[in-house]
Amino acid sequence: METWSQLDPSAAPDLETCEAYVDNPFWGELRTYLERAYDTAPVWEYSRCVPTGWNIKYRKGGRGLCTLYPMRGYFTALVVIGRRERPGADLLLPMLSEGTRRLWQDTREGMGQKWLMVDVADRESLEDVKRLIALRRAPVRY
Repeated sequence: METWSQLDPSAAPDLETCEAYVDNPFWGELRTYLERAYDTAPVWEYSRCVPTGWNIKYRKGGRGLCTLYPMRGYFTALVVIGRRERPGADLLLPMLSEGTRRLWQDTREGMGQKWLMVDVADRESLEDVKRLIALRRAPVRY
């Protein structure tokens, strides 16, 4: 398959194609968690921003939970931490992995938000993403 960013912008890929491309067990695990814990469904969107290509957005109650960007062998989860989540994030930071803490420090704040692009390639980063998403909205069920 061509690179993900070269797929046809007029036709969203199916989840099986995406899963085969990502080829990472945490991809399915996070998607299943989001769909069950937040009672939400994925929405495909084509982005011309970086990274270019198809991504999957999860929303609940009118709020974005996260956006997943498929990559070969891993994926990136975008979680936006705004003013509302900031006090909780400050308390959560010491419990996150070193890599996510470093990402937090290195991510510039703009308009009261930090756009954290977490590369999910291991269990630690997966759990960090779940915790960050929970700051945006508590899970409906576990």
